[in-house]
Amino acid sequence: MATSDLIQILQASIAPVVLISGVGLVLLSMTNRLSRPIDRIRLLCAQLKDRPSQQGEDLKRQIEILYRRCRYLQAAIILATASITCVSILILSLFLIYITGCDLTRMAQWLFIAALSFLILSLGLFLRDIALGLHSVKIEIETALKFAERD
Repeated sequence: MATSDLIQILQASIAPVVLISGVGLVLLSMTNRLSRPIDRIRLLCAQLKDRPSQQGEDLKRQIEILYRRCRYLQAAIILATASITCVSILILSLFLIYITGCDLTRMAQWLFIAALSFLILSLGLFLRDIALGLHSVKIEIETALKFAERD
């Protein structure tokens, strides 16, 4: 393999590597975000044991929402990981194209499309988690206002 061929391989791989880096940062954010509802569920479950029935119903609603958030984040993390996997296979296929001369261009195109599709779906689920987080806060505010009115 000539030096110029190696340079072409490395140049073709730069964009996908940058994509891996960007998706990796989003993935880091998602995994960090996942720990918050998990910790909150544990706290609310402990509080649920000591609450009267009306407060218990509000806590159950919050726990259900938090669990849904965890499921959305889990799916988003899986899709982001699939995106990184597609990009990694894409880089490998680019090397194979240049090394062996095989025509894997169509496969490389589909891998790139799949990687971006997985990323878009992952970000959509991430936004859904944010919306559910706001809904959970709304329930908490309503509960606090109910108890403030009683006092």
